Amino acid sequence: MAAASALLDYLLDQLAPLGDVRGRAMFGGHGLYLNGAIVGIIVEETLYLKVDAGNRDAFEKESMGPFVYVSKGKRVAMSYWEAPAAVIEEPDRLQQWVAEAAAAARRTQAAKSPRAGKAHRRSSF
Repeated sequence: MAAASALLDYLLDQLAPLGDVRGRAMFGGHGLYLNGAIVGIIVEETLYLKVDAGNRDAFEKESMGPFVYVSKGKRVAMSYWEAPAAVIEEPDRLQQWVAEAAAAARRTQAAKSPRAGKAHRRSSF
């Protein structure tokens, strides 16, 4: 089980106005959840937030990159990108960025839905 995280404790406090925010130990770090959706991960006291085409520009403008791990000798980039320290330190900006990460998580989940992108067909029989 992952050790307690000072960063997670800080985030839980700062993000409470957004809704039900929780942390869950996972893979030696923590998952950060908002209203049931995973919006970030904390690895070695570094926050990575969920990114997709809708919020990637903000991370790129701050010269931030994705969390990368090695599997079978290959580097694998995840859809969680490092949050800038300046964002973490400013509660209003932090809440905004996490809200955008939550929107990215919802879009990703919707895209994975079995009905996503498929028209509902009725039989004419």
